Amino acid sequence: MNTKALRQKILDLAIHGKLVPQDPNDEPASVLLERIRAEKERLIKEGKIKRPKKSKTTSDKPHYPYELPEGWAWTTLGEISNYGTTINIQVDDIDKNEWILELEDIEKETANIIQRLSASERSVKGTRHKFSAGSILYSKLRTYLNKVLIAPSEGYCTTEIMPFDTYGIISNEYICHVLRSPFFLDYTLQCGYGVKMPRLSTTDACNGMIPLPPLNEQIRIVEAIKYWFVLIDIIESGKENLQETIKLAKSKILDLAIHGKLVPQDPTDEPASKLLKRINPKAEITSDNGHYQKLPEGWCETTLKHVITIKSGRPINVRNCLQGHYPIYGGNGITGYTVNYNIKEPTIVIGRVGFYCGSVYLVKEKAWVSDNAFTITILKDIFYKKYLYYLIQFLNLRKYSNSTAQPVISGKTIYPIHVIIPPINEQHRIVSKIEEIFAQLDAIEASL
Repeated sequence: MNTKALRQKILDLAIHGKLVPQDPNDEPASVLLERIRAEKERLIKEGKIKRPKKSKTTSDKPHYPYELPEGWAWTTLGEISNYGTTINIQVDDIDKNEWILELEDIEKETANIIQRLSASERSVKGTRHKFSAGSILYSKLRTYLNKVLIAPSEGYCTTEIMPFDTYGIISNEYICHVLRSPFFLDYTLQCGYGVKMPRLSTTDACNGMIPLPPLNEQIRIVEAIKYWFVLIDIIESGKENLQETIKLAKSKILDLAIHGKLVPQDPTDEPASKLLKRINPKAEITSDNGHYQKLPEGWCETTLKHVITIKSGRPINVRNCLQGHYPIYGGNGITGYTVNYNIKEPTIVIGRVGFYCGSVYLVKEKAWVSDNAFTITILKDIFYKKYLYYLIQFLNLRKYSNSTAQPVISGKTIYPIHVIIPPINEQHRIVSKIEEIFAQLDAIEASL
């Protein structure tokens, strides 16, 4: 898998407004730009910054690279930041314990800091730029290496790195992502000067176009990028055993889902406790005990015996197992095919006997379930079938099997298991989110 290309695609989606949805209630970026202009005018009057020279234009009508979503605005790096304004310090005047950052200390593409050396550990002379924690550090030399990052702490850097900050309350992290995007990289490659060691001039950097979303959307974009980059990091760290890595990622998604942390709760949803009492007045319901320390709003806890019934499948003649087109489900999943079926509607099947006992299958078509497996019947509408399927996966029923040479699970061991039940509408939202993420993970695995 080309994870570099995947990261670039995510950044490309982000700056085109396609990574997170827009919110019409967000304050438009145009208002943010007006505040920045007002702040710059104040700083100019106070003598803290100089008024920038007007750039030469060839047309009265500006040309924008592409159409932006509602609420976004085009601007330039020079308009929204102090790019090019630096504090220069001679190396001899830098305290020996202070951090000095050189280009070779930054990993290409990821912009991770490989090493961190103090002035006393370096044999360097000349001038260095001073930077603050949270500032953007932009390598203007060979921009295609993508050495762009947020400074984790204050320090000093080579003059090939430009430290700068944005005006107002623009997210430095969002701007950092823009500078690392294919869109901005293409721009720097077009206007960079020098053949062997191309550089980006300060003027060209300041003229670089920036697609600016509303501030709240900037924050959402940064969080979404962080989420996806973490997944990519997982993939990169586990390439040798990617299937196991994705399995762990899916397990974590299920853990978040079953504990009410995957999608937000809706206070208008009917509480699960009311639904359960209506369906089964005799059900024992708890809202908080030792099994689950704190339940999400509207969720309730009970045991499986109050919400499902388990029934063993039926024996099948071995001679029929290689005929027909209806799958036969046993303790280890599909064991053959037959001309007959004993279920005809979507059904949850659990392996009862065998090495893979406790495994769960959502059978969507006609099939035969043997006596080595269970079928599950849900008590009326307390569970959305797909949600229960994921819940049982999370429960890992195999751990409830006996410890003999032939593992077996029974209703006697399954029924007492405690489960927490979300409102039925939330179950649907959870399943939708699980399937969205799982599809993305499956696509990643398939692309390798």
